[in-house]
Amino acid sequence: MNIRLPAFGLTAKLLALMVLLLTLTLGAQVAVSLGTQEAVVESTQARVKDLARAIQISVQELTSVSASDPDRLPNYVKSLHTQGLQVSIASSRNLIINSTNPKLIGAVLTQGGATSAVAHSGGSNLIDVIPLAFGAGGQQTTVYLIPVEVEDHLLGYVQLIANFGDFAEPLQQYRNQLLTVALAIFALGLVFAWVLAQRYVQPIHTVAAAAQNLAARGLEPVPETHRRDEIGLLTRSFNDMVAQLRRAREREIELNRLERFAALGQLAGGLAHEIKNPLNFISLAIDQLRIRYAGQLSSDRDHFLNQLGMMKDEIRRLTELIQSFLHYGKPIEIHPAPTDVRALVHSVIELSESKVRSQGITVYERNPDVPAVLNVDAEKLRTCFINVVANAIQAMPEGGTLDIGYARDDSKLRLSFDDTGVGIDPATQQRIFEPFFTTKREGIGLGLFLSQAIVEKHGGNITIGPREDRRGTRVVFTFPVQTGKT
Repeated sequence: MNIRLPAFGLTAKLLALMVLLLTLTLGAQVAVSLGTQEAVVESTQARVKDLARAIQISVQELTSVSASDPDRLPNYVKSLHTQGLQVSIASSRNLIINSTNPKLIGAVLTQGGATSAVAHSGGSNLIDVIPLAFGAGGQQTTVYLIPVEVEDHLLGYVQLIANFGDFAEPLQQYRNQLLTVALAIFALGLVFAWVLAQRYVQPIHTVAAAAQNLAARGLEPVPETHRRDEIGLLTRSFNDMVAQLRRAREREIELNRLERFAALGQLAGGLAHEIKNPLNFISLAIDQLRIRYAGQLSSDRDHFLNQLGMMKDEIRRLTELIQSFLHYGKPIEIHPAPTDVRALVHSVIELSESKVRSQGITVYERNPDVPAVLNVDAEKLRTCFINVVANAIQAMPEGGTLDIGYARDDSKLRLSFDDTGVGIDPATQQRIFEPFFTTKREGIGLGLFLSQAIVEKHGGNITIGPREDRRGTRVVFTFPVQTGKT
């Protein structure tokens, strides 16, 4: 069973990060503070116990009737390992009779005098012990002068000189620990912030770069991640926008194409009437030439009639082309009949013979024995071959070779035209079959477009691309063996 967690937005994640850092900070402070308080209490208890024991030994020495051990007090203080603790016992005359510092034995108390360090509080029997402090900060030394009385009789004094730096050590450790924990949490927060920033900033940079280079990248979407936060929403919205722009561009291209088609229809309708009449006049003039001069020729009569026949065929082809312009946008109608495609190609080459010879172009035919009889519309297919051969001749103004090859299997006949001209670049190859696209000044960009429509109507296809073996262009027609769609 898959459990789908709720989606957290950027605001929620930032708040969660802040709460986490605050929780860690406060938790660390509380933990360190509690530990430090416990250490201070334990240290204070130990120090008070030590001082009480030192005072007890000092009082015992002052009040003892019998002889006492003079080394007892110094040995005890040494055993404490407490830095800066010094205990001295003085008589009622302010003479030091015993001390943890042997150099002070026999000396006189000089810390402001015994009487100045002790004050009686009214009629009370209690005596206030007034500490005298010297130094500053952790090196401050405090002198306690404690009078020892028995039944209002002053026996002497106990002088404690203590450096309370040991008491401040837990506090210093607390400050150090707190600073260390704060720096660690700060570093952890920086790491979390950096990771979070990278996770969010990188996709934003990707979308921003894609938006800036929208035209150059060709409306390409950015990689989409499976995120349910604002970044995922931004990425999906950007890709949706790119998809809408792409569809809008496609519609714009299609509208432009339809506008050009409409312009072509209007142009064809206007030119049809202007061209038909001259073509009819030329056709009639050719008939008159044949009637008048064919009988006068003896040796060259057949060649003369052949040339006139080709002229009549071209006039008829132009007339049909004009008719196709008039019916542009309507389905192409073909009238298939058994046709020798090889003979059809030969007639196209023969029609271009003078141009081929003048430019020094050599025409080769490969696999001439391949059966090439198909059920096709000869006139429309002839128009396709004329367009291809004319393009090849124009691509070789300085001469070259045109290889025409045939290949056939059980289902397809392939007819290839390989020239050694300037070739075709990838940008032109992608648009070669678009209507009105041409690289020639005198062309209108409909020859290959119509050729593709005619070939596809026969159930075949046409491909145009660069040659693999050498420089030039390769055009391949592929026809099914059983052609003749209507």
